[in-house]
Amino acid sequence: MTVESIGNVGAQPTSTAAANNNISQEEFIKLFLAQLNSQDPLEPLNNREFLAQLAQFSSLEQSRQSNEKLDNLLAMNSSNQALSLLGKAVQVSSQTSESTAGTIEAVHYTAEGPTLTIKLADGSFIDKVSLSQITVVQQ
Repeated sequence: MTVESIGNVGAQPTSTAAANNNISQEEFIKLFLAQLNSQDPLEPLNNREFLAQLAQFSSLEQSRQSNEKLDNLLAMNSSNQALSLLGKAVQVSSQTSESTAGTIEAVHYTAEGPTLTIKLADGSFIDKVSLSQITVVQQ
């Protein structure tokens, strides 16, 4: 049985600039309280606006948690997929040469996701092969 093109399911590295743009729940509360303390007493914040801001932040927090859980699920799926390939004959595409055939001998884990070690027919090994480079899997 042959499976065509596994795909790229590795974890995506996060940039520190993107991480610094996120606001935590505590920071939001501090900012919100500062807004309430410095509002004009003659024109106080409307209750509807107050509740809308709280609901909006709650929704954003739930979305952030869902995205985090989805990222974890994708990483686990990628790991399971790599482990299920151990001992299987595969074809690997590389940027420098045509497809190469071999058997998956080992799985290694990095921050970018699992990488594979493939043993070629001549006994040599190819290290650091990503799941996206696997083009055909044979039983």
